[in-house]
Order: sequence, then C-alpha cells, then structure tokens
Amino acid sequence: MGRHSSMPDEYGTATADPRPRSRGRTVAIATALVLVVAAGTALAVRSDLLDLGDSCGDKVHLDVVASPDVAPALQDAADHAREKKVTSDGNCLDVTVTGRESYKVADALRAGKGRPDYQVWVPDSDLWIQRVEQNAKATQLTAAGDIATSPIGVGMVPSAAKAFGWPDKTYSWTQLTGAAMEDDKLRLGAADPARSSTGLLALTKLAGAAKKSGDDGTQAAAMAKVLSQRTSDSDGQLMDTVARDGSGTEQGNPRRNEALILSEQAAFAHNAEAGDGGALDLFYPKDGSPELNYPFSLVDESALSTDESRAAVRFMTLLGAPDGRSVLERHGFRTEGGSSPDTVATEAGARSPQPYAEPTSQPPGEADIEETLGMWTITVQSARISTVVDASASMSNLVPGRGESRMEVTKASMLAALSTFTPEDEIGLWEFSTLLDGDRDYKELVPTERLGDRKGSGTQRDKLSAAFTSLQPVPGGATGLYDTTLAAYKKATSSYKSGKFNAVVVVTDGVNQDPGSMSRSSLISQLETLTDREHPVPLIAIAVGPDTDKDEIEQIAEATGGSGHQVSDPADIQQVILKAIVQAGAKSN
Repeated sequence: MGRHSSMPDEYGTATADPRPRSRGRTVAIATALVLVVAAGTALAVRSDLLDLGDSCGDKVHLDVVASPDVAPALQDAADHAREKKVTSDGNCLDVTVTGRESYKVADALRAGKGRPDYQVWVPDSDLWIQRVEQNAKATQLTAAGDIATSPIGVGMVPSAAKAFGWPDKTYSWTQLTGAAMEDDKLRLGAADPARSSTGLLALTKLAGAAKKSGDDGTQAAAMAKVLSQRTSDSDGQLMDTVARDGSGTEQGNPRRNEALILSEQAAFAHNAEAGDGGALDLFYPKDGSPELNYPFSLVDESALSTDESRAAVRFMTLLGAPDGRSVLERHGFRTEGGSSPDTVATEAGARSPQPYAEPTSQPPGEADIEETLGMWTITVQSARISTVVDASASMSNLVPGRGESRMEVTKASMLAALSTFTPEDEIGLWEFSTLLDGDRDYKELVPTERLGDRKGSGTQRDKLSAAFTSLQPVPGGATGLYDTTLAAYKKATSSYKSGKFNAVVVVTDGVNQDPGSMSRSSLISQLETLTDREHPVPLIAIAVGPDTDKDEIEQIAEATGGSGHQVSDPADIQQVILKAIVQAGAKSN
C-alpha cells in the first residue's frame, strides 16, 4: 500500500463541530431512581446497604447478562465483591455474569415470551433497550443509568495509519471511510449494523454527515455497500479479521483488514493482547465520535424479589464507587467521575492531537437509527431485480449536450449500476416497445437469475452485460408502458424470493402510446391487487427526458409501495436506482 499523505481530503472537507457532552445520567442519580422504583422506599439512607462486613448471613444471588465486551469487567467486580464479603441488607452478594450478544438478548426480550433467567441486563448501548421497548408486549426493562462509556473510532495497522499521517492528521468520518471506496487504498472492516451497536452508530453518523453535505442518500448507501463487503457478524468476529502482525504476509493478505470501525475499548483489549507487533493506532474522527454507553437495566422488575432488587442496586452502586470504576478502567472503559481518559485512550492507540478527549457527538435520534437500519438492510442484502428498458423509437433522440442518444446513455448508466451488484444478486432484463414481439409490447431478454451463475462460457453477469449493450431502439416503435409494466410486475410477484430485496425497475422516455392497451386506472387497480405487504415488490419507475409524465409514473409506482423519479439526463439513472432502494429500505422499517 502506497503513501497517501493527502488521500482522504479528496472525499470532501469537514470542520469540527461543537460536540455536546453525552447524557448526564450519573450513577448516583440513576441509583437513587432505582432505589425508589425497585424497592419503593428511600434505601439510600440505609447505612447497612453500603457497608462491607466481616461476615454475612445468607447469600443473595443475582444473575447478570452483559455485552461480551463488558462482561469480564463486571465479573471481576462481582468476584471482588464476593472476596470482600460485600453485603446487601446483611446478605452476601453472589453475582454471576454471563456474556451474551446484545442483539440476541434484545430479540428475546422484545418477543416477551417467558420469564428471563436473569435479573439485570447490561447491553453495550441503549439502542437495544429502545428496540425492546418498540413492542408493547416485550419484557419490561427499568433502565437505571450508564456504568461506563467507550467512544467509537477507526483503528488502523501502523503501516496504514502512517500513510494517513497518524497521529498528526485528523479526518472526518466520510474522509476515512471514503478511502475504502477507492480500490486497494484501505481494507476497512466493520461489524454488521443490524447486530452491532458500534456498526450501527458509526453508519448512522456517516449517513448524517453525508446528509449535512447535501447528499440525497446515494453517498451513504454507496458507503454502506462498500462496508458490507467486509462486514463481520459481530464485534468479536471483526477483531479476528485484522492483520495479526506487521509482516508482509499478514498485511498483504487481501482477506485481512487494515482498518476497523471499533470502540476504544475494543482497541484497548486488542492492543493489550497483541503487544507491539500487532497493536492498532486509533483515529477519532474530528466530526465527533458516537459512544457506547452500557446502560444498567433491571429485567422484569415487578417480578423480582425485594432481595434481588436491592442486590441489583447494591451491585450498581459498587460499579460507581472508586474501586468499581477502577475495575472498569482497567478493562479499557471510561467512567463518569473516573480518572482522565488519557490512560485508556493511550493504551487503545490514541495520541495527541487526535481528539480523544473531546466530548462525544450527540446521540442519534430514534428516527435516524431506523432510517439507517432500513438503508442498510435494503442496500446490502441480496437483491432480485427485473429491469425493464424502453426501446421505443424516441430512445434514439440525442441527449442535449452529450452527442449520444438516450439509449446509448441509458445503457451506459444501467451497465454502471449492474457493476455495483454482487454475484449473489439476481438481475434480469426486459425491453419494451410497440411492434416489438407480435401483439405484445415487451420481451424478456434475460430471465432474472443469480449474477454469479454460469451461463455457457460466461456468467449471468456477462449475459446481462451483452444484452444491455445490444439494446437498440425499435424503428417506428411507440411506448407500450401499461401492458409491459403489468406483465413485468406479475412475473416479479409470482417469482418472489424471501430474504432478498425484490423490485422491478422500469425506465421509459415517454408516456403510454399504445391505443389498444388498458387504461392507467385499470393498471393501477391491478397493481394494487397484486401488491402484498408481506412480500413487497416495489416498482421503481424512472422517467427520462422532457416527454414523460412525472405524475403518471409516480401514481403507477406508488400503487406498489414503490417510487417514481424523473431525470433529464439518462446518466443519472444509476444514482436514482440507488436512491430509490434507500427509500424502499426506510419504508420497510
């Protein structure tokens, strides 16, 4: 990998924003809240709740489920409490901590089936609590406060960090991830945003930064598509993908990542285990680092016994005390009221002037999170798309300022769009015009099949590329839009595949010109009948040029839950398709 002293600057500039401090829910305030909620009385004034004792009566057992990154720290704190015979109302605390992925716990609690076998849950972010609470039938959670935090940044192997000018140069999120969009410049890995708070918060930050720069969603979706190529199922699996040492064999391996989107604590833990040979250098984006906040929550509080409720409060109080904060900091977490972040940040790979001591960015809103999840789900999952291209005679008209016909520019844009899909995606091609195939206005040129499938001496992608390239306007042909749209939509809905983003993309340069076809109202009525919310197949209609009717294509597309778009230049088709997919993703959530 060569040096890129100014490389990320070409992805846009960004100025540092004033960043408000994170949520001010202190452990003391949160503890007081839980004392009232869980026990129904002002237990904080009870001195025996806070004292250590030389002996204790019975044990009070507490099961805690926590995010895998914080679970070891909580278990150390629990062991310390057991060794020191810490009591709650005279009973020794006996706390067992189990590490479990936050998304799995959230899914189980959201379902609300059965009583959980644990009394406390500590996910890595309150994003998961929000997800649980979206279902009115979910298991009740009583969030008490945050026990620790960890900002999110980009860790790089030393050779990549040096090429980026670390630690002296600072970059925005879009500048850092933009480098990954250039072939072979930076192999950047991330955890699946649908399963990882780190991945989701970072992607939401990216999408927000792109939107502030005037992006209509296309740039953010393109970044998501690139990140998806090197996405791991979990944060733990992600850490296994980075180059293990500085050898040419490891760092030159295309399967190894040179950079990771990760939390400061994950970098801390990695560097502690890897030593100097495999340590990461950490960038903190100058437009703000989102943070993990580790909320301490009582699970099904109404079903807990008084002893269990008080033990949970006692354990949380310990985590907020000096000894508890010290345990958390030794594991790479930041604590409120604890020591300076310098020690943790330095061990995680931070160096000045990286803004590691700056306040973290404002937490994203729930609507922003949902929009990002929708965009991610639709953009990166395998697609099944039938493309339907107008081949009427008017497609031979020249595009102003280009010296090429509408058909030539359309083909180039569609081929560019085709290149963004993976071998797992299924793409097909139809063309349409009157006088095309007897009484029919349409012809299926390439059935919708997996791009990686072998077709003769090539693949489905090769076959599609050749078919797109061969498209030609039909002399004297008119736009047979209505019959074609219905036929293509019937075929797509009848061959729907679960687990994929199913859609029909229709590109036309005119209004319906077939006098023998159905009416617009009849088409819309039949499309609405075919539409199934449980098996959505949005129609993405793109009108090209001045001879189209925007209202018409919007009405037709919206009947299926899709969207209509009008462009003056066929070269914009690629971006419009991606934008439409993003919109469909937002609707699906």
